[in-house]
Amino acid sequence: MLFTVYPAIDMRGGKCVRLLQGDYGKETVYGDSPFEMAREFAKEGASWIHMVDLDGARDGKRVNDTFAIAASQKLDVKIQIGGGIRTEKEIAHYLENGISRVILGSAAVSDPLFATKMVRKYKDRIAIGIDAKNGYAATHGWLDTSGVKAVELGKRFADAGAETFIFTDIMTDGMLSGPNLEAIREMAEETGKSVIASGGVSSADDLKDLPGYGASGAIVGKAIYEKRLTVKEALESVL
Repeated sequence: MLFTVYPAIDMRGGKCVRLLQGDYGKETVYGDSPFEMAREFAKEGASWIHMVDLDGARDGKRVNDTFAIAASQKLDVKIQIGGGIRTEKEIAHYLENGISRVILGSAAVSDPLFATKMVRKYKDRIAIGIDAKNGYAATHGWLDTSGVKAVELGKRFADAGAETFIFTDIMTDGMLSGPNLEAIREMAEETGKSVIASGGVSSADDLKDLPGYGASGAIVGKAIYEKRLTVKEALESVL
């Protein structure tokens, strides 16, 4: 199975930022231009880039979409994006403008009928983003925790036809403490689908471990920004 590394660009206020465990009050700015950051990642060899509209995730509407669309149209790289995408109009806006994959996160919890319909219509161009906190799915930029178990949500959408899941353990996100390998294994085994791990990757060794736990890819953010790992090194570690 081909393992894909997804360098991450989280966008807030038109800048590249990272939040510690999803806390909007614990933000670090790493760059003034999401597009230029994407250009650098593409130059280093990334085939995919993971982009998140943090303003959109909190506000429930597109805010930083222009940067992702510019990257998809002007760079030789595929873009997947999430954050505040809760209507078919929003999905179509991205897909019609060159985005390769749209991530439904909060909508999968708050409106599962809608999310299921979108999965069935757009197939592998929709990924289900499952952000887990203590085993339960979190929504709205991680500000709220639902009563739905993350694994049960995954199984539900796998049965509905979803092929790709992005699984984030919030407690590891931005901590550089290593991924929650057992939670990733459980999600991969229970869904039987492609699971992209997000949160906690701090080294090439973390990336090497993930395929053994069923992950098909990994999103790498803070480790790159803190210069613990370059995109090139990340890509070479999983060849």
